[in-house]
Amino acid sequence: MIIVTGGAGFIGSNFVLDWVQSTNEPVITLDKLTYAGNPDNLATIDHGRQHHLVKGDIGDPALVRSLLRTHKPRAIINFAAESHVDRSIHGPSDFIETNVVGTFRLLETVRAYWSELDGAARAAFRFLHVSTDEVYGSLSATEPAFSETTPYAPNSPYSASKAASDHLVRAWHHTYGLPVLTTNCSNNYGPYQFPEKLIPLMILNALHGKPLPVYGDGQNVRDWLYVTDHCSAIRRVLEAGRLGETYNIGGNSERTNLQVVHALCAILDRLRPNPALGSHDALIQFVKDRPGHDRRYAIDARKIRKELGWTPAETFESGLEKTIQWYLDHSEWTQRITSGAYREWIEKNYAERTPS
Repeated sequence: MIIVTGGAGFIGSNFVLDWVQSTNEPVITLDKLTYAGNPDNLATIDHGRQHHLVKGDIGDPALVRSLLRTHKPRAIINFAAESHVDRSIHGPSDFIETNVVGTFRLLETVRAYWSELDGAARAAFRFLHVSTDEVYGSLSATEPAFSETTPYAPNSPYSASKAASDHLVRAWHHTYGLPVLTTNCSNNYGPYQFPEKLIPLMILNALHGKPLPVYGDGQNVRDWLYVTDHCSAIRRVLEAGRLGETYNIGGNSERTNLQVVHALCAILDRLRPNPALGSHDALIQFVKDRPGHDRRYAIDARKIRKELGWTPAETFESGLEKTIQWYLDHSEWTQRITSGAYREWIEKNYAERTPS
């Protein structure tokens, strides 16, 4: 038995789906079910035998303690986090509460549980903390990619809160001996991603003939990884990662935001042509940039490749086509989540970003 926190969100739900398809080991999902936590993401699972969803907060020690004592998991995989940079700029307090305070409370509750385990169970237990490449800050066009020894230099409330959580996890290992593993991953994309993020936002806007808002000059660079590749990397780190170590996970697929949008438009032109529009590229609109927008992220994933033999299975192009096809095939999912609250957020975030 394992427990996955944040397992109804984008990456977490993909991990849970991947886990039950790849193993016979049951999983408990603990998720607060805020705006991005969606039980529909897990609807295809046999919830009686393979999986159980619990609504709750990692910062609730009584609930977490009860789950640990009842189910006696051999591992915790911690995805639970507020994760959208723009939301962190508008309202940083939720990010501090969940990503910093919540992680602290989770670590303390897990440490108490782990300390009571017997010898074999205690030795086998793992706490795997899932983080982001954004903790490393921003790179110039010529600087080498982020490695596990790159100094932290977060530039947004979101990345600062994740950096703090990473430091807490490291400290609980070195101070208390808690058997932890940390992963820092590049930008994910794929099924079930909430459409405030670049790729699903552009897909849905394009399908509805709405402008495709590209921040600044569109030259901000990210390394992109298809979400199921991230899931396989986490399973591999859980299986064989060295305790106390950090593993960077990347797709070796650096693209500017503008390149991503152009690639997306080209696939949509083929899969869902719009004769009245010509090309979906015609919808691209440059808008006012995000405050403190990091220029470039890039991941050096040599450590996980050399130590654990992991490499991504998808290219950026193959993953992007699968992603777009999934959104085309699951319009009912997007219709359910793009509620009034979602529309209000999009209007709030982009109202101030006049075309440039």
